[in-house]
Amino acid sequence: MGEGVVSDANAENKGTRSVPAPLSPGLHFIATPIGAARDITLRALDMLRAADVLAAEDTRSLRHLMEIHGVPLNGRQVLAYHDHNGAAMRPKILAALEAGKSVVYASEAGTPLVADPGYQLGRAVIEAGLPLYSAPGPSAVLTALTLSGLPTDRFLFAGFAPNSKGARRNWLAEFKEIPATLVFYESPKRIREMLADAAHSLGKERQAALCRELTKRFEEVRRGTLEELAESVVEAPIKGEIVVVVDRPHAVEIDDAELERRLSAALDRESLRDAVDAVAGATGLPRRKVYQAALAMEKKR
Repeated sequence: MGEGVVSDANAENKGTRSVPAPLSPGLHFIATPIGAARDITLRALDMLRAADVLAAEDTRSLRHLMEIHGVPLNGRQVLAYHDHNGAAMRPKILAALEAGKSVVYASEAGTPLVADPGYQLGRAVIEAGLPLYSAPGPSAVLTALTLSGLPTDRFLFAGFAPNSKGARRNWLAEFKEIPATLVFYESPKRIREMLADAAHSLGKERQAALCRELTKRFEEVRRGTLEELAESVVEAPIKGEIVVVVDRPHAVEIDDAELERRLSAALDRESLRDAVDAVAGATGLPRRKVYQAALAMEKKR
């Protein structure tokens, strides 16, 4: 899956170049718009004009983008490359590269290899000793980080969470103590459950941002704690492509007595495991430390 869906909103420039510069033989990854079609780079348009062969996660999206910007196909081959046909298509693309041709690959939208099937293709090209290039451009991950208001000096992109509640909570808990801003993708169908489970596993007071429909007409960014964001999507359900950005953990200065008080209150209403998760998430303390304190309290009860 790519990072978004290309639209032709605000697209005015149909492009004027007709004689592209030669493109070096090899596989060229290009980033395509996540929303507004004019976000494509001039270099990417030049590469689309010059490539011997075009490959795309979604050939219809690529053709539409080229039409918007006046980039002609001129009878060139357009290959579909996605999760379902990768094993069959990689040999064809490698054969074109081995013949000295230039191949441009575009994900459905956004930067290739970010929640996108291009990874295996890139690995195959490297293993074959063939040239591999990348032209930077639009990215839903970086756009969301820019708008979130959260630290960007260190971040981790985690992709999509598992579908089932138990697996999702356990998966999210793995990121709780990572000292970096976290970035997730999510669908509108699961965003309520995902945010509720994130509040449970990461801490309901953890600051976060919910970014949807980035660079599109109905772009929206909601900021607040995970608990507040979870409540907001219950009150006002949302549609569109979603990126969730979560702040890194921040330890709370508490002494042993305060930790015991918090654990006692949590254990009165939850299981030991859930109480430990809740207190660790709220305080930013290492889960191991909280768990050991909880075990010691249980022995005294």
